[in-house]
Amino acid sequence: MTETTPPKDGKNEKPQITVPSMLSYLMILGLILFFAIYNADVSPDRETSWLEVERTMLSKNAIEKIEVINGAEANVYIKEKFADTAPFKEVMKPGNGESALPGPHYTFTIGSVETFERKLEEAQQNVPSGERVEVIYTNHENWIGTALVWLLPLFLFIFFWRYLLRSAGGAGGSSVFNFGKSKAMLFNKEQKSKVTFKDVAGLDEAAMEVKEVVDFLRNPEDYTKLGAKIPKGVMMVGPPGTGKTLLAKAMAGEADVPFFSMSGSEFVEMFVGVGASRVRDLFRQAKEKAPSIIFIDEIDSIGQSRGNRAYFSGSNDERESTLNQLLTELDGFETNSGVIVLAATNRADLLDPALLRPGRFDRHIYLELPNIREREAIFQVHLRPLKIDPSVDVAFLAGQTPGFSGADIANVCNEAALIAARRKKDSISRQDFLDSLDRIVAGLERKSKVISPEEKKIIAYHEAGHAVVSWLLTHVDPLVKVSIIPRGKSLGAAWYLPEEHQLKSATAFTEHLSAMLAGRAAEEITFGEVTSGALDDLEKATKEAYMMVAYYGFDKRIGNISFYDSTGKQDTRLSKPYSEETGRLIDEEVIKLISEAYAKAKEILQKNQEAHVRLAELLLKKEVVFQEDLESILGKRLTPVAKTVPDSR
Repeated sequence: MTETTPPKDGKNEKPQITVPSMLSYLMILGLILFFAIYNADVSPDRETSWLEVERTMLSKNAIEKIEVINGAEANVYIKEKFADTAPFKEVMKPGNGESALPGPHYTFTIGSVETFERKLEEAQQNVPSGERVEVIYTNHENWIGTALVWLLPLFLFIFFWRYLLRSAGGAGGSSVFNFGKSKAMLFNKEQKSKVTFKDVAGLDEAAMEVKEVVDFLRNPEDYTKLGAKIPKGVMMVGPPGTGKTLLAKAMAGEADVPFFSMSGSEFVEMFVGVGASRVRDLFRQAKEKAPSIIFIDEIDSIGQSRGNRAYFSGSNDERESTLNQLLTELDGFETNSGVIVLAATNRADLLDPALLRPGRFDRHIYLELPNIREREAIFQVHLRPLKIDPSVDVAFLAGQTPGFSGADIANVCNEAALIAARRKKDSISRQDFLDSLDRIVAGLERKSKVISPEEKKIIAYHEAGHAVVSWLLTHVDPLVKVSIIPRGKSLGAAWYLPEEHQLKSATAFTEHLSAMLAGRAAEEITFGEVTSGALDDLEKATKEAYMMVAYYGFDKRIGNISFYDSTGKQDTRLSKPYSEETGRLIDEEVIKLISEAYAKAKEILQKNQEAHVRLAELLLKKEVVFQEDLESILGKRLTPVAKTVPDSR
């Protein structure tokens, strides 16, 4: 949307029609009406044909004269004495008139003069020469009509061309080449964002940094008296849904300065030079309204490292020229006094180093997935407009959603409200929230899916294998429930409650591999063969094993080496960062790692085969087994013993 300054009363202004525009419209309308009237068709009552002229008029000797105009049209004049005779009376004295109209009374098309004269001669063969109808030939030159025929299309073309120019130019101008104008949305004192910092939860540190920028714009003397300078740019980095755009909206709602908001993809069009032009125009508007804030969302769409694109697009790239102009505006010879740039991205590894250096984006704010305390605060925000049951425990909901972002939590609350409304409830209960979590994590329950008893038994033993092994291995995340009800693409699932650890040991990785492969191991032990149901387990186990060997340095033969590239440039390499021999060694170690994990899962299941069978049969009976059922069959789950480091003092 092209930026326009809102009216002072905060309402949208109606488009005003200027005097030149009104005159143009009236002139074109007048020309159209004149042309339509001048070239209007003859009244249907006066139209006739040669056959009617010959039978009705010439046979009665009622025609006084015929006037041929321009060799194409003939006007017929009836003698006055026939004014009271049918059928001429209706035309010569319409509406019971007292005197006859002078004429012409009828008109018809002759085709050509030669044909008309021949027909007239044949029709008057027996008529004396003195009584024959007088024929007059005249030429009417209509220079106005001729001019209109040529000028009217020209006027219409000019009118529509001006209309297209205004439509293309929009509110930012009246030129079709107005693509270089900024499309940023402007929020000011009259038109503010409705989101404030009260609507932001779980982002205390990030909100504090953003509030400092707002406070500097409100009270600059508190900082400048000590010689401090506010950062020129603030870069917000974090996974999707962690609240980067929400913080920007809150900043727009709280700041008492003009706030320009624009997406990074809106800078670039198919025309060369448009992106750089829009960057210049955006900063020009911001300087005119300084102090002001510019927010660029998804800046990675124009701020990607110039070296990353060189392999595919060459040096003459539209996005690269846009980035160069942005770098110049941020920190060039011309200072942007009073303009602060706020940007957001979830792909900071792709950004050009020149964009992130001090002097451009001085301050970086990293937003992580919220912890349990922050998730509780986020739930409190999203539960405000909902009618919830008193039994709903917000702390319990926060504990059930590890790894959820703020957007995920908002989705959970909305889905729970939809489920409660579908069940015709007056409030949202705890069960509605649990069903909402199942819906989001595993997908919609597919009750209509037909599963044969043999397949259902395989699924039950498969999921029971996951449950038994993960329950008996202490470093695997706690198991909440096991289900063989189809949801989404899965035929069954085991629900875990991940613990919030910042570090993960090699033992935790290997035990997790065994838990993932336990489903296939259970199929082999019980039925003597395996099925394709473990595809998802095998995919995840293979990826995790490669991460252990190639990234985390957990393999003894590879050693303490990591081939992980945090800069994001590994995707553009034409070759792997290791030799063929090392790649072969990595493959061998991954296969060995998965084989050992699979053997360990089989060993655990064989030792606890009776418990495995009991759990599988219980799943076939109840379809969903909870933590209490697992404790009754497998006993209390053991917790890992914490290793203590001896004090060396």
